[in-house]
Amino acid sequence: MEFSHLVAFNVALIAAIVSPGPALLVAIRTTLSSGRQSGVIIGLGLAMVASLWTLAALLGLEAIFVLFPWAYTLVKTLGAAYLIYIAYGMWVGARDPIKSTDAKAGNAFWRGVMINILNPKSVLFAAAVLVVIFPPGMTMAENALVVVNHLAVETMFYTGLAFAMSSVAVSRAYMRARLYIDRFAACVLGGLGLRLLFSR
Repeated sequence: MEFSHLVAFNVALIAAIVSPGPALLVAIRTTLSSGRQSGVIIGLGLAMVASLWTLAALLGLEAIFVLFPWAYTLVKTLGAAYLIYIAYGMWVGARDPIKSTDAKAGNAFWRGVMINILNPKSVLFAAAVLVVIFPPGMTMAENALVVVNHLAVETMFYTGLAFAMSSVAVSRAYMRARLYIDRFAACVLGGLGLRLLFSR
């Protein structure tokens, strides 16, 4: 493995992170509604599981999904149900007062974990990117470097996002338009859940 391979992987990774999806949407919404601390913490949960999916891809987990399609279907169905559950909660709670940041920060990490752990397409995406970018026959040390690099990139991204989105001006704008933003986010997450549920 050469340094250029890692650079190419990071470019593909950042493009995947910033593309609209449940992870980015929930990270933004959590920061806006619960503050910087919760935004950083949910980002840690998202980053940890995303890097573990990359590790799974390096170890050949996608082959297990090919051999046992029912396992992929099970995880995909659970993931879709969880996204729809979150969407429902966002829609129903759009008019509720915001609770304290401390009360939500403790749950933020596990919400981030659940969002990414119930998305089996992450390991398939990771596997596709890894096959295209990295040479075959990498050592365990090189595999470990890829995983640690993935964790670092996602952690830095979500931490930066939390700091940017938690500014006073952004927070005030969110509070003024919270009902519409939360219900729009609920529709997007619900749509993503349905798409995941009915996709092959």
